[in-house]
Amino acid sequence: MQNQARGVEAKSPWWWDEARTSIGRHFLRDLEGLWADVLRLAAVVEEDLVQSVRALCDGSMELAEDVRGRKRNVEDWEVTLERECVRMLALHQPVACDLRRVAAVLKINADLERLADFARHISKRVGKLAEEPLGLPVPQPLENLATAALGQVRRGLDALTRADVALARQVIADDKGIDRSYRKVVAGLKRDIVEDPRRVDAWLLFISTARNLERIADHAARIAEVVVYLKEGEGPRRSA
Repeated sequence: MQNQARGVEAKSPWWWDEARTSIGRHFLRDLEGLWADVLRLAAVVEEDLVQSVRALCDGSMELAEDVRGRKRNVEDWEVTLERECVRMLALHQPVACDLRRVAAVLKINADLERLADFARHISKRVGKLAEEPLGLPVPQPLENLATAALGQVRRGLDALTRADVALARQVIADDKGIDRSYRKVVAGLKRDIVEDPRRVDAWLLFISTARNLERIADHAARIAEVVVYLKEGEGPRRSA
């Protein structure tokens, strides 16, 4: 699978050769472990997102419950990573590019935390939609938005793993397209509410899910910005 291959492919960070000349051996060892943990967490979060969207589109309560059941493990992992970053900052007191690397891990961890939250939010809505007496299948435009958002996550993490600045910049640029699709989906769902108000609760759940998908793509773009930040020393600016 994509996420399994990612962990093997990125056994050592791309900045490894440069780091060997600028930081101490113990800091290097700690940073290597930190990086490996971030990539493993990224693989888990990516899989949770894929399963939550599949649960939504298929109406699978089983898949939704699987995602929600992993909440505590993912949260514990995120807290451990944050504590390890703080420990490294206090113990090694890195400066310049070394400090930037630890700060980047903290930022990625925060984005992964939000992505995991969105996966659980979507999974919860699977249950709420199943309870609707006038339930509906997922509208095709919403399913298309979900596919596009997952594609952004996959490519953002690929860019991070491979240090692919060109791919990272493409992910950042494509975020505008996701925003446009999101607005079209919401506009269509609002029309559906007017045309079929009996199903207003289901339409509102779909609107909320669309918002989550837009935010998922946004965090994928933020991860892509970290790639540019690590490689070039400053992140790109996205226009509003």
